Amino acid sequence: MPVYFQDGIPLAWEESGQGVPLVLLHPFPLNSSFWSFQHDAFSERARVISPDFRGFGRSGQDGRISSMELLADDLAAMLEHLGIGRALLGGLSMGGYVALAFLRKYPQQVQALLLADTRPQSDTTEGRQAREEMALLAAEKGSAAVAAVMLPRLLGKTALEGRPDLATRVRGVIESTSPAAVAAASRGMACRPDSTGMLASIGCPVLVVTGEEDILTTPQAAAEWAARIPGAQTVTIASAGHLSALEQPEAFNQAMRAFLFRSR
Repeated sequence: MPVYFQDGIPLAWEESGQGVPLVLLHPFPLNSSFWSFQHDAFSERARVISPDFRGFGRSGQDGRISSMELLADDLAAMLEHLGIGRALLGGLSMGGYVALAFLRKYPQQVQALLLADTRPQSDTTEGRQAREEMALLAAEKGSAAVAAVMLPRLLGKTALEGRPDLATRVRGVIESTSPAAVAAASRGMACRPDSTGMLASIGCPVLVVTGEEDILTTPQAAAEWAARIPGAQTVTIASAGHLSALEQPEAFNQAMRAFLFRSR
């Protein structure tokens, strides 16, 4: 896995294939390995790049809160390092928050946008409190405790009841994540600005994807905010929860393929 340095911090990414740059941003509290099915599916037609956010996977961190703007700046530095001017950009959950922050700061670099199991709204007061509680849980009891809390929220009913292998995989990745990274990202998500006001001005093609069983960002809520984006497409992935790209990769990739290669 290659690395580049931003503010003296090593930041890593996975890369496969050649062609149009396709950048995929992982959810909290996972890492770039989340996108393994998409690397397999798209590397014959695209240059697939999936970075590890600060503190996740093989990337380092420096103790700062991982604000969505900071992570967007990290992405901009990575693209400059790789000589990429414009890219197809996709993000799931926290990755979607970073994608929106990147679009806000670097709109000319986004050729098309995929927003999966995410939302443009900022956290409510209760939501910010829950993020702080997650940060404290990570610091006090470690990533295994975070996994125990998060797993029932991340995976849908179909996966929880019928895919023990998938639950084991997700739990293992969360437990391998630094508690400091969990806390920094949780606090970074809590302070993110509301992006609802920018939706009507998005000029690139947009696909909004949501798992049918997602209890964190429901298909109904996604349809409401996606309607504010000119020309946006919406797709619901059957039998999938919040991690739709991992739970039902074939259906997710089918929707993604039709959108991406129409948008080129």
